[in-house]
Amino acid sequence: MSFSSKFVNTAQRVLPSPFTIAILLTLLTIILALIFTEPKTSQWHLTEILLYWEGGFFDFLKFAMQMMMILVLGHVLALTKPANKMIQSLVKHCNNTAKAAMIVTFVSVMVAFFNWGLALILGAIFARKVGEYASENEIKINYPLIGAAGYSGLMVWHGGLSGSAPLKVAEEGHKFVDKIGMITFSDTIFSTMNLVCMLSLVIILPLSMYWMGNRVESEILKPDTFDKDVDDKDSSLPEGAERLDHSPIMAITLGSVMIFIGLYKVLIGPLMQGQDFDSSFSFINPNYIIFMLFGFAILLHGSFNNFNKAVGRGIGGSAGIMIQFPLYAGIMGIMLSTGLVDVFSNAFVNISNPVTFPVFTFFSAGMVNIFVPSGGGQWLVQGPILIEASQQLGVPVSKSIMALCYGDQITNMLQPFWALPLLGITGLKAKEILPYTAFLLLVGTIIFCGILLIF
Repeated sequence: MSFSSKFVNTAQRVLPSPFTIAILLTLLTIILALIFTEPKTSQWHLTEILLYWEGGFFDFLKFAMQMMMILVLGHVLALTKPANKMIQSLVKHCNNTAKAAMIVTFVSVMVAFFNWGLALILGAIFARKVGEYASENEIKINYPLIGAAGYSGLMVWHGGLSGSAPLKVAEEGHKFVDKIGMITFSDTIFSTMNLVCMLSLVIILPLSMYWMGNRVESEILKPDTFDKDVDDKDSSLPEGAERLDHSPIMAITLGSVMIFIGLYKVLIGPLMQGQDFDSSFSFINPNYIIFMLFGFAILLHGSFNNFNKAVGRGIGGSAGIMIQFPLYAGIMGIMLSTGLVDVFSNAFVNISNPVTFPVFTFFSAGMVNIFVPSGGGQWLVQGPILIEASQQLGVPVSKSIMALCYGDQITNMLQPFWALPLLGITGLKAKEILPYTAFLLLVGTIIFCGILLIF
């Protein structure tokens, strides 16, 4: 793999940290806005752009909190005993690079369809466990490839149940409801096109990583590659009110009540009122997902004490999101206020027809995601142009939304923002996994473009 080795060496030389990348992207966005847009006020253009940046800096804090909670609670779920048992049962089959890459990719992609936060953390923990297993048993393995496999779910998440754009347009009173109404999951996530796309990804991505695993160099990991987890169990017996923190009855009761409430809203309540189950899945929104994750996390950890400890471990993974999200929100403020996003998107619209428009939407969304790695934020920015162009060209808005979702998620394989928690858990660096995530990007692009053209 001489080409791969050259790619790795180049990436190691040119890639800075994700935070530095965010700063550089901010500077690049300012320069592009200066070149391609005109001032809208009497102020100096640069001053105007900087004010747009400051004005957007704190936009979408609610959405940022929702995403952080989905990530943290997904992490908490990944630390439960059932999740650990599943990982341990699969790790023993990962006795070479090819098999490990295939299995880790399959699990990551499957879980990502249900929740991106859970998939990201579960994939990261899975990849680390494979590395530890290989190190302890002196099995040759390509650990960066396994790390990339654990990250593969982030290129399918937006087509799943926690996809930001489909969740947004399924909400009552969403930002563009006057133009397109409510678009339910039956037209987006559970459409025939998306289900075929997801099935293709579940089959092709693991097989592609198996193929890659047979062609990369592997090595035995050093025994000190991984820091051993510290056993933080408290041997002292809880006393007094502290017993409530350790009570399985309290945790099981609260978790069960929360899950019951969630199921009641969508199953029992409508049935008692003589209504059918909502096959449009309009009940699925970010708050509903967070509520259910909260209930399952408490229930499966078995006590408030275990739950709080898991939250403490999961919080660290969201630190990068917390500190970098304002920077990307500032970039989004520049792009939206100056009209720079119109320049990007309209360039594709002007050369489109009803057949090619979804494909061009895919590529434009991928480009914008490099600058604004937020599915929900990207929909708010590109949505107006996408809706107008779809209606002018006669393309179903639901299909255009999914094209945006596909483009947004595919360039996660190049944008290291969401890889921060995985990198922290595995101990890998962004430049180490980049050659292999770029391979996933290539395979995924072929699949997505093919699906958009066929349907």
